[in-house]
Formats: sequence, structure tokens, C-alpha cells
Amino acid sequence: MAIHATTILCVKRGETTAMAGDGQVSAGQTILKGNAVKVRKLYNGKILAGFAGATADAFTLLEKLEEKLQSYGGNLTRAAVELAKDWRTDKMLRRLEAMLIAADKEKIFLLTGNGDVIEPEEGVIAIGSGGNYALSAARALVAHTDLPAAEICRHAMKIAADICVYTNTSLTMETL
Repeated sequence: MAIHATTILCVKRGETTAMAGDGQVSAGQTILKGNAVKVRKLYNGKILAGFAGATADAFTLLEKLEEKLQSYGGNLTRAAVELAKDWRTDKMLRRLEAMLIAADKEKIFLLTGNGDVIEPEEGVIAIGSGGNYALSAARALVAHTDLPAAEICRHAMKIAADICVYTNTSLTMETL
């Protein structure tokens, strides 16, 4: 049974970075859980991380990211690149099926098992089943409103939940 679920959105606006994740976990057409926490603060609250994909795989990657952050003194860029290299080349890690968004007050990165470390140009990125809906809504809100990052996340995630059956309105929101 294919497991679907998750919309994670990260928005940087001004000096604030916000990340939101929905709480729905689904298997096929069944909702297994409605209040999962898929967004966390790492490295003494200085880094935001959100995941989509297999939960156990994502937890493994979050642990590895935390280790890299510790090794590189909280330097998110270096930690992200080193994690992506390990993820792509390590025999065990390369089998993990998940995606991560990691952010600090200056940068946002999308990390994948293909070795991708992508920094969005416009300070908005999303992943997961409803990711494209949340991304589109957030980009429109950034372009046409003066809303702060957290409010953009809140509104865009609501729009995604209205469209994507694998996304709900039970949000976890973290800001830096």
C-alpha cells in the first residue's frame, strides 16, 4: 500500500523564516493519523527542518542532519552539502525514501537522495503531496501581499488542504 501524506512549506520574508507542515498521514484512501508533526527545530532552535516521505527514513535523515550541523558548528550550507553527499553515496542512506527542507534565518535548502541541495531563488519552497499547491499559493501571496512569512504559510497551507486530499489543516508551524 503506497503511503501518501504531507505538505511542507517554507517561506523566507524579510528577517523571518517560517516553515509549516500538515498533520495528515494516509495509506491509500485511509487517513491513519491527522496530527503528525513533520516540522522540527534542530541545532538549539536555530535550524528548521521538515520532511516528506517514509517516516522512519525521514527521522534517520533528520538525525544525520543534526549530526552534520553539530560537526560543522551550525553551518547549514556545509551540513546540507555533506548530508546530500552521504545520502547519495552511502549504501544504507541511498535507499531512504524521503525529502527534506532545511532552513536557517538566511537560507533555505531542499535536500534529496539524488544529491540535490537546491536553494530557491524567491525564498519559497514546498514538498510533498500538496507541495505544488502550497508553493503556487505562497508565491502568489509573496508577490501580491505584504503578509509576514508565517501568515503566508498559514494561508498557502489552507489552500493546499482545500485541494489535496492528502493534506489537512492540522498545522505545525515553526519560525526563526
